Amino acid sequence: HRYQTLDYVLGKEKQYFGLTRGKKSVWEAADYLNTLVDDSDPDTDLTQLEHLLQTSEAIRRDGHPRWMVLVGFIHDLGKCLCLYGEPQWGVVGDTFPVGCAWSEQIVFPEYFADNPDRNVPQYQTECGIYEPNCGLENVHMSFGHDGYIAEVTKPYLPDEALYMLRFHSFYAWHRQCAYKHLENDKDRAMLEWVKKFNPYDLYSKGHTKPDVKQLKPYYDELFAEFLPEKLAW
Repeated sequence: HRYQTLDYVLGKEKQYFGLTRGKKSVWEAADYLNTLVDDSDPDTDLTQLEHLLQTSEAIRRDGHPRWMVLVGFIHDLGKCLCLYGEPQWGVVGDTFPVGCAWSEQIVFPEYFADNPDRNVPQYQTECGIYEPNCGLENVHMSFGHDGYIAEVTKPYLPDEALYMLRFHSFYAWHRQCAYKHLENDKDRAMLEWVKKFNPYDLYSKGHTKPDVKQLKPYYDELFAEFLPEKLAW
């Protein structure tokens, strides 16, 4: 919380959203991510790849659209930011808008006391640098894995999928109903999809390990349906 200033976020967006870190397939990105230990996720003794497959398989079992199964698999791939040298506090955990007043609904709001943006009056008004009802797509969110994977896949996936990716850690909005003053009609329509995805992210972490080899042909086909062979990262 204390380091996620508007200037920090704008700098990170500039650094990463140009997608200049080479091309990788989804499997290559998942293998790369597998080398990461996520401090924020105490619930699982599975590898990152196994967690992704558990999430996507739970979505598939419940008969959701194929693009949502894909979201389940790729939703945490942006955590590879940690492997580029970003600190975990800047990659995982809850996300929130920057450049406007912080909601009390954000987890651990007391830590904002040390954030330099507290001393910028413009950033401490309800809408801050934004217009009322400007839409969440026009809001700068604290930097992390959600926004990054949404940028990587933006040209290829439907809006519902991109909202799930971009906002799955924005609990103050999709769980606590904060930031209504920044929402537009599209956000309100998309909110139900973000909520639909959330239980799979949180509670699909069982302890039976998915059989990667057996599942691979299904996912090869799924990735090919929506995505190019290699994605720019």
